[in-house]
Amino acid sequence: MSSESVIETQELTKIYYGRAAVENLSFSVYAGEIFGFLGPNGAGKTTTLLMLLGLTEPTNGSARVLGMDPAREPIKVKSVIGYLQENMGFYSDLNARQMLQFIADLNDIKADNAKERITAALQTVGLAEEQDKKIAAYSRGMRQRLGIAELLIKDSKVAFLDEPTLGLDPDGTNRMIELIQSLCRDKKMTILLSSHMLHQVQKICHRIGIMIKGRMVAQGHMDQLAEEKFGVGKEQYTLEEIYMKYFQEA
Repeated sequence: MSSESVIETQELTKIYYGRAAVENLSFSVYAGEIFGFLGPNGAGKTTTLLMLLGLTEPTNGSARVLGMDPAREPIKVKSVIGYLQENMGFYSDLNARQMLQFIADLNDIKADNAKERITAALQTVGLAEEQDKKIAAYSRGMRQRLGIAELLIKDSKVAFLDEPTLGLDPDGTNRMIELIQSLCRDKKMTILLSSHMLHQVQKICHRIGIMIKGRMVAQGHMDQLAEEKFGVGKEQYTLEEIYMKYFQEA
């Protein structure tokens, strides 16, 4: 992990109907790290992701992704980032290879290069033997892994992952965690991971940010957060205990 800031917000604010969904949000995600983005439902996490993706404009403040302003350069930002949604939308009548070819075409990837990327991506996510099966027959875990393959096809530099393990069985969860770690380790991808699965976040994230009621109430390494709230190192407390302490005091 480097000290280069890949995602950065300064006083980022979004107001809907007179209410601040996100208020004065300032944080950074560094190159090559997995940043855990935590908070209860309604905390402002999804609104933040939408602003970083250029899908909604901030009311005040600014955001930068790889030095670009998502509100002013949304197409450029989308070309270099990937977004794995909680419920991925695929064309169910296509098979995996056809779906990834469609993604490649949308991103103007040349045919020879696309074919190589698709083959490699399907192998990486463990879908090579299932590539001819219609997506309609895929399990949730297989669809999530196909979503990871989409990131690989685009050669995304930054990935936003929203609840990537939700609804998966233990085997599917372990596969997804291993894939996320490999994206960071092997592909040097910077990852913003939004999840309620705190034990998984604790396992794979380098740093953590906690949002409550539209504000970032804490950010840092696990040991920093444990020291701030309990006066001891992270070995004596789980992320769930640390998170609940912030939540109760917010």
